[in-house]
Amino acid sequence: MEQRKYLITAATGKTGVHTIQHLLDHGHAVRAMVHVEDERSAALRKMGAEIVVGDLLEHDDVLRAVDGVNAAYLCYPVRPGFIQATAYFADAAQRSGLDMVVSMSQISARRDSESHAARDHWIAERVLDWSGVPAVHLRPTLFSEWLTFPWVRDLLVKENKIAMPLGEGRHAPIAAADQARLIAAILTKPAPHAGKTYPLYGPVEYSQHELAEELSRILGRRIVYSPATLEEYERHLTQYQLPEFLIQHFLAIAVDYQNGIFAGTGGVIGQITGQAPQTVEQFVNTYRDAFRS
Repeated sequence: MEQRKYLITAATGKTGVHTIQHLLDHGHAVRAMVHVEDERSAALRKMGAEIVVGDLLEHDDVLRAVDGVNAAYLCYPVRPGFIQATAYFADAAQRSGLDMVVSMSQISARRDSESHAARDHWIAERVLDWSGVPAVHLRPTLFSEWLTFPWVRDLLVKENKIAMPLGEGRHAPIAAADQARLIAAILTKPAPHAGKTYPLYGPVEYSQHELAEELSRILGRRIVYSPATLEEYERHLTQYQLPEFLIQHFLAIAVDYQNGIFAGTGGVIGQITGQAPQTVEQFVNTYRDAFRS
């Protein structure tokens, strides 16, 4: 098998690390783009990845990172700048002749989204489409890792409750590790996927009440869904000193969640990778320490 080389951005992030491991395990070369050299990049280098330090908002950094790779995974945090970063990335991908860019979008991405971040993701998708670079857009529902974020986990651990303004909406939590298997599969065999948009879901859809019941069963203690108002949720998020851009996104997608935008199930990951995504129980058992007080 011909060895290919892949660029993974957000390399120390939740999907990045798993994607790198999958690619290395299958004998491919990986270039990991990171912001700084630290213990996380050292761990990636120890795994066998080439490390490049750079910023997606610096065109020269992107050109340098993309040079000499066959395909790339583009992932950008929820913060301003994604459209600019995508334009730089599309230009670099064109120059280097990449045969695939897998772009991490989000299920709420659409032209009229109230979330600035979600609307930026939708426009970034269009930038890649207009560029002519072969690309796939991934649109996951809420990650299973959402449960481990401090503003969610702290209430789960300290007060045994889920307290978000999600109404009677539903979603099927999807783990980063399962998304990474899909990313690696598309990068290594890109031809069937160019031009596709894949919504990504876990195997079981829950309301927040049902999710609380499932967590209660798994963790052996009673957890309840205690819906917050948008105002209460905003005050809670502010305690964590989150950027205004991120808070605005969380409030907007809470309304989207209430309106069913995050609902659904699907078999894309199982169909493409041959392995179904993990359940909430499997995820919680893997990260059980995160749910202990």
